[in-house]
Amino acid sequence: MRLYYVWFTRIRPRTPSVDSDWNTDCEFQSKAIIDDHYITFTKIRDFTWRTTRDRDERWDENVKFDLREIKDVWFIVDHFHKIHGLAHTFLSIEFNDGRCISVSFEARRVKGERYHPWKGLWRSYELYLLIGYERDLLGLRTNARGNRDYLFRAVTPPGKDRQLLLAIAQKMNQLSENAEWYHSLLTTCNTSIVKVVNKITPGRIPFVWRNFLPGYTPKAAFKLGLIEDWGGLEKTIQLARVDELAKNWDGQSNYSSFIRQHMPSSPVDKN
Repeated sequence: MRLYYVWFTRIRPRTPSVDSDWNTDCEFQSKAIIDDHYITFTKIRDFTWRTTRDRDERWDENVKFDLREIKDVWFIVDHFHKIHGLAHTFLSIEFNDGRCISVSFEARRVKGERYHPWKGLWRSYELYLLIGYERDLLGLRTNARGNRDYLFRAVTPPGKDRQLLLAIAQKMNQLSENAEWYHSLLTTCNTSIVKVVNKITPGRIPFVWRNFLPGYTPKAAFKLGLIEDWGGLEKTIQLARVDELAKNWDGQSNYSSFIRQHMPSSPVDKN
């Protein structure tokens, strides 16, 4: 009864904000300008991480991409906890010119605030859709944090890769105007990806328990044909692991090309 009272008097009345004193790594919610085959993102994060505390902060402005030049879509699983099911998932979009941008649904934090899944159940964080270069978002995890990370090439039928990026862009614009709550179970990194995919292809990802434990998603994605088969599930997972290789990156060459050097080639004429 007391929990019921607290929910309806203290928690439910809260309203999410688009304008707060945000932490610098989630300071800007990018917007997307869509013009025919082109899409321009107003802010793309381009941080250089030496450690989680030592970093160079930069945001690129008005970066333009051609939707017709999407080469591949990648599904990333970041194991940040010793409990296997606890992981972060996000996407990367690779273009023919070598650029790779990552998009990640996260909990937006004000300055001085740290994320905790318990707090995320009680309207403590806004939902944030971060876009940044893969060298930033994935490099933070492989090199600065030292997590275990996997990069799977997604299976995208003709035209679906463009629709996916457009759906993500539309969600960005929506969040820039109307904030939503992050929820540690119902509105997370992975459930938000599922919603976007099912928006462009209804029912593509069924409601399964693995959606709530992202560390187990590769097996489900493999069975559903959402990621490429590189010689069976175990071989695919083995080839998808990138953190050990990323630790040998020289910091100067193309990070995204470096971590993909051992992977099977992209299918020809996908679009």
